[in-house]
Amino acid sequence: MQAPVAPDPAAEPTGPRRVFYFNAGFLRQRRLRRIMDLAGYSLRLGRPGADDLIAVWGRSPYAHRGEHMAERSGAGLIRLEDAFLRSLHPGRSGEPPLGLLIDRTGVHFDSSAPSDLETLLATHPLDDTPLMDRARAAIARLQESHLSKYNAFNPAMPCPDPGYVLVIDQTRGDASVAHGAADANSFREMLYYAQEEHPGARILIKTHPETVAGHRQGYFTASDETERVSLFSDPVSPWALLDGAVGVYTVSSQLGFEAIFAGHRPRVFGQPFYAGWGLTEDRNPKPLPRRGRQLSRAQLFAAAMILYPTWYDPYRDRLCQIEQVIDTLTAQSRAWREDRTGWVASGMRLWKRKPLQGVFGQSGKPVCFRATPQAATDLATRTGRRRMIWASHATPDDDATRVEDGFLRSRGLGAELVPPLSLVCDDLGIYYDPTRPSRLEHLIAQRAALRPDQHRRATALIATLTGAGLSKYNLGGATPALPDGHRILVPGQVENDASIRLGAGEIATNLALLQKVRAEHPGAVILYKPHPDVEAGLRPGAIPPEALHGLADMVLPGTDPAHLLGEVQEVWTMTSLMGFEALLRGLPVTTTGAPFYAGWGLTRDLGDPPARRAARPTLAGLVHATLIDYPRYRDPLTGQPCPVEIVADRLAKGTLPRRGPANRALSKLQGVFASQSWLWR
Repeated sequence: MQAPVAPDPAAEPTGPRRVFYFNAGFLRQRRLRRIMDLAGYSLRLGRPGADDLIAVWGRSPYAHRGEHMAERSGAGLIRLEDAFLRSLHPGRSGEPPLGLLIDRTGVHFDSSAPSDLETLLATHPLDDTPLMDRARAAIARLQESHLSKYNAFNPAMPCPDPGYVLVIDQTRGDASVAHGAADANSFREMLYYAQEEHPGARILIKTHPETVAGHRQGYFTASDETERVSLFSDPVSPWALLDGAVGVYTVSSQLGFEAIFAGHRPRVFGQPFYAGWGLTEDRNPKPLPRRGRQLSRAQLFAAAMILYPTWYDPYRDRLCQIEQVIDTLTAQSRAWREDRTGWVASGMRLWKRKPLQGVFGQSGKPVCFRATPQAATDLATRTGRRRMIWASHATPDDDATRVEDGFLRSRGLGAELVPPLSLVCDDLGIYYDPTRPSRLEHLIAQRAALRPDQHRRATALIATLTGAGLSKYNLGGATPALPDGHRILVPGQVENDASIRLGAGEIATNLALLQKVRAEHPGAVILYKPHPDVEAGLRPGAIPPEALHGLADMVLPGTDPAHLLGEVQEVWTMTSLMGFEALLRGLPVTTTGAPFYAGWGLTRDLGDPPARRAARPTLAGLVHATLIDYPRYRDPLTGQPCPVEIVADRLAKGTLPRRGPANRALSKLQGVFASQSWLWR
């Protein structure tokens, strides 16, 4: 039998394209129809012919309608199911899936007949090194981000003390039980052997989430609890729960599948798709003669999670690979997990509140804004919400989460009231304050060692940003002809900015920085670029023209910083983000202060970076921590949490909504009163 070729999401399926359905659910689910359409299947109502296909949902109670029509018409049958990484919430919530399992042979959980997945597992070579590398990387990412089929749980919620035996319950009537050669007796047998084979150990029965929610009954109830046996229903991370188990028992649950990748060899009492390949201890008495091939964990994952599903990118409205789905779920689950209890915010100007509501208020609990930190603290104490504060308004002893603009902010200035596409939340400090640790410092230290997939992602992001000429504000502006010679770029800064007050050190003005650079490089071509906020007259930091004589060979207002970085040989800065952007482009950077990117061995530091910055990450590690791990991003088109690559794509292509007229008018008005910037900052 010829091994099947791995499905290509961009390829059209062979055979008929017309697909008929006889279930109203297909009509209601727009995402399902879109994925099918992108995969080359045109869903429609009507009477099929022998050359057409009929779609049914797995082995659902309504599948018989399509099955009977297929028998009468001679049409082919395809069965659909949600992919194994589905969404944040279960389908019952109305949230659409991020992928489908489209099976032309059978259905993956029905062990009585072959399926496309079983054929892949049995016959595909699964020996391609890049494919295996992708599988191992994806497994590591799922563990690191605590991702499962559904993801509305809190990874920080404590699990029971390690050393328990995990017995996995399922919902009564679940198709994977009935079609997996199991029944209610299988669950009784499983619980018996869990106790028999682990004398004296605690037995933890993990209740299914739909049972906890009251939607469906499980196979175990409170009557099964004893001194040793207890039901466990807390919404903890499956990966954390598996980590504390000394044994895992399952009938056909997907949690048993995930247990394999958590390092377990689960005892399996049904016949799920992952049984019979040498990775489980199979206790079902019925043989599976079609299986028996010995697979590695990476091979099982590659077939079930990479080759078999059809994955969907909701931001770009196209099919994609599992890596993009992990990106999507990581962003969405992070937002839900951080926002699920709600926020109380203080120190937020009026114009910022709507953008902040769009970022932090999507969990069902809108952000509550209060004028003072004390009022915010009182409300947070009463309601159990978390507290956030705009970083520049926080006092040193304030324990609220500090919020600040991210490093890929927008196309336009914050001082001109352009809303941000990224924000950072720091529960320890804030990235620009070197006087205390920050969450970013911790992340950079953690990324001193990268997996190959993390290195590839960070390197690809660097290439995207530099190739598209992206920076924090993306203002554009032509670069004039520059003098020949060794060109040093000196970016100006806002002199009352918090990063200057807290991290500049001895050199704390633009003029003093230029004097230092000229003293060190008397023969160099020094190019001075004023800060955009200063150019716009919105913030202090301007240098009188006469003071620049002999210090700067050229002043470059209104110049695109990304393009300018391609025309210079090095950069000197106090704490400017342009130093970080210069590192992305391979330029030598000298710092006179202690910006977040100084002190890690990647810059020449004349200031005094904190001694705690002892790790030595590569540039890719610094970028992964700074641009992938630390900020939260919001897609300006869909309004949803998203990975950094989506924001980079939107900025590069210019697909951004315009500011409202009120913000445009207000930003012009505040320019007239620039000296009173404290009113809106």
